Order: sequence, then C-alpha cells, then structure tokens
Amino acid sequence: MRIVFMGTPNFAAGILEAIIEDKTHEVVGIVTSTDKPAGRGMKIQESAVKMCAKNHHLPILQPEKLKDTQFIETLQRLQAELFVIVAFRMLPEVVWKMPSKGTINLHASLLPQYRGAAPINWAIINGEMQTGVTTFFINEKIDEGNILLSEKVKITSNDNAGTLHDKLQNTGKSLVLRTLQEIENNTYTEIKQTISSDLKLAPKLYKENCVIDWSWSAEQIFNFVRGLSPYPTAFSKYKNAENEEMILKIFFCETERTTHDYPCGKVQTDNKNFLKIACSDGYIHIKELQIFGKKRMNIEDFLRGNKWVMDIVLH
Repeated sequence: MRIVFMGTPNFAAGILEAIIEDKTHEVVGIVTSTDKPAGRGMKIQESAVKMCAKNHHLPILQPEKLKDTQFIETLQRLQAELFVIVAFRMLPEVVWKMPSKGTINLHASLLPQYRGAAPINWAIINGEMQTGVTTFFINEKIDEGNILLSEKVKITSNDNAGTLHDKLQNTGKSLVLRTLQEIENNTYTEIKQTISSDLKLAPKLYKENCVIDWSWSAEQIFNFVRGLSPYPTAFSKYKNAENEEMILKIFFCETERTTHDYPCGKVQTDNKNFLKIACSDGYIHIKELQIFGKKRMNIEDFLRGNKWVMDIVLH
C-alpha cells in the first residue's frame, strides 16, 4: 500500500522506522510538526519523525494549519491509500477521509481507557499494573474510532514513563505491521468503543499538574514521580537560605511507610546519605533529583555539594 505517515515525537519515529524497515508498504510522504525552538539555548529543533524521514529521503510536509489549501492539494497528489497516525494533532475531516482505505491511529493505551495526550504517564500515575497499545480507525472524535487490534503490556513497579514508553513502542511496531497486513488483505474486524463516564482519561501534562502534593500517601507520590520521569518530571518548591524560591525536580524515589509527627513536606536528612520528605503515611526517600540550573544527580553526590537545613518544608 501507499502510505502517508503523520507523527512528531520519538515514539512515532520508532513506528515509522519499523514500517520502512518492513519493506512491505511504500511510505510516500510524512507529515510532522514545524521546527520549533527548544532547550536552554532555544535552538531550532526538528521533530524525531522529520529526522527519520530525512534519513530515508522521504518527502516531508510541515503545515502550520492542517486545513491549508496548498497542504491538502499536496497530500492528494501523493495518492496514498492509507494514512498512519502516531502521536500527532487532531486531523480535520477533509484529511482523515482522504485515503481510500481510511486513516488509522496507534494509541499507547488499551482503549477505551486513557484517551488523551499522555496515556503512558497517567497509567503509571494511577498505579496501573497493565496497559497496552491499540490501533483504530480515526473518526471525528479524539481516540474514539472503531478498534482494530490491541495488545497488553505489563507495568512493573520498576517502570517509569521512560521504560514504559520503550516497551509500548516495541509492542506498537509489531501491532501496526499486523494492522497494515489486515487492512491490505481486507481481513480486519472493527470493534466499536464503549463510551462511559467511569473511563480513566489521559489529559495533557502541564507544569501545574506536575507538582507533588506531600499530603498524598507514599504510594501515590511514588507512582506520581515515576509516571513523570524522566519527562516532564515531578517537582516541588522550597525556600533556600536566602529566602529564594527554588524548584526541586525528582526523578527517582523510594517509600518508607511509618508513623511520624512531622508536617507533610518536612525535610529529614543527614546531609550525607539520605534526604527524605514526610508525607501522610511515612516518608519519600529521594534518590535522584535536580535543582534548577544544576545537573541531574544521585542523592549522595547532591548532598556532598548541598547542605540542607532541617527546617525546610517542600510545597
């Protein structure tokens, strides 16, 4: 089949690479986000999908608006039979209805659970022990089209958003290739999604919903930290000796369940080997962290260069 692939981040680039390496279908073009400034130096950066496409000398489209007339005309000239979407924007109807065999999407959850922009993160944050990947036909609603195939993936207590991302990407590669084969052979079946009010959602992550609430249980905080690690990262604030507000990012932690009389957020440390924070049912031992302007480091290295006073309370 002639395929146009649409996506932006590394997760999508891995799927694109798998389709190209499989050599069963012809990728006739890719659609990805426009180049944007990023990082401390705010240098212009290309998306992971664009870099993959350049490596394989594929035609690249980067429209600012998906309803742009010139973009639509260019897309039509590619004469794709199928569009494959992974981690991209919501498509207008004029786009997703264009190919003769339809438009499919790979979503990093077991739909209908965890519709939305951040399914990998929210599955861990909510303490799930299982998630997966799903392929489905796109319709006019976000992540609500008819399901084609899905496959389960186990979440362990050692997983964070980074390791689960890689597991799901791996499983997603084979699932997309199976889906393409079924569509080409016209052997697929569609399953209508059940919509109900008790489904868990996966809304986009902003700075505001990455702040740790130290009144949570140790287990909630542990899941929150690993669900946001290594990106966008759970964080907390505190006042330093100069009364300046500082941001503390936490990448890895462990739990200690015990009773105590300290207020939630209170710091306990020997300034050598451990830094633990009081929560509702014990402590969170911070193992890897980063202070704004500094590099990420383990707790022992951090404490060698940063002496903390015991009256600090994180908030």
